[in-house]
Amino acid sequence: MRENRLILSVFPGIDLLGRGFEDRGFCVVRGPDPLWGGDIRKFNPPPAIFGGVIGGSPCQDFSKARRDPPTGYGLEMLDEFKRVVFEAEPEWWLLENVPGVPDVTIPGYFVQRFNLNAREVGMRQNRLRKFQFGSKDNLVLIIERTRAPHGPPLPCVVGGSDGLAFRKACSRMGLPDDFDLPPFKRLAKRLAVANGVPPEMSRRIAAAVENASPRYTIPDFCPCGCGRILTGKQKAATPTCRKRLERARKRDRSIADPLSKSHSDVPREETGPTSL
Repeated sequence: MRENRLILSVFPGIDLLGRGFEDRGFCVVRGPDPLWGGDIRKFNPPPAIFGGVIGGSPCQDFSKARRDPPTGYGLEMLDEFKRVVFEAEPEWWLLENVPGVPDVTIPGYFVQRFNLNAREVGMRQNRLRKFQFGSKDNLVLIIERTRAPHGPPLPCVVGGSDGLAFRKACSRMGLPDDFDLPPFKRLAKRLAVANGVPPEMSRRIAAAVENASPRYTIPDFCPCGCGRILTGKQKAATPTCRKRLERARKRDRSIADPLSKSHSDVPREETGPTSL
């Protein structure tokens, strides 16, 4: 994972995700983004140049807070992400989105799926994100998770609608005191920051990418694929992991029984051997 540190960042926006990778010594090339007048649908990356592809595709269609029907744009951009990965042929890729995003599969890649809360990386902001990590070598990420800081959790930064001042939004995201976006107006600044990944979260994921190991060499790896290490007699890392494993067992039983009523409802992409 250390040999090719050149990575492509798609849907970058102000690219807080990419900045965390840069802090770990990766060289980040940023693809086109509507924020700067670009269109990923017109973008074709060169093959076999980038070691990795990262990105957070538009999430509004998959958000639980959405009141209007989905527009279809979210699914279209997921397809664009998959196309870019397919054309770029990286060794690994990382997709960030909200927990409601559909699972992504790309031929030739083993996929690990895990959720990560900002409070698990030492932040007071309570915000959960879903990550999907694909690799050609069956690698898994072990994320360094820490105890949440003392005190009540703070609401997540959601852009201009929460009335939060830009400087306070930056502080809640863990950005430095002198961080600024001079070309943007006040509302656009808050929205751009709210759409980003906290740099500390990005740095921890980048560190996990650096140290990724084949899943078969990690005996105490939680079988749900969350990236946590089991301790003692644990069979699952958290209650959420246990529920996920139970759903997987029920799904496997329905697949084994061709007469099961739920068999036809099982998403094809979740039944293959190349994902967690």
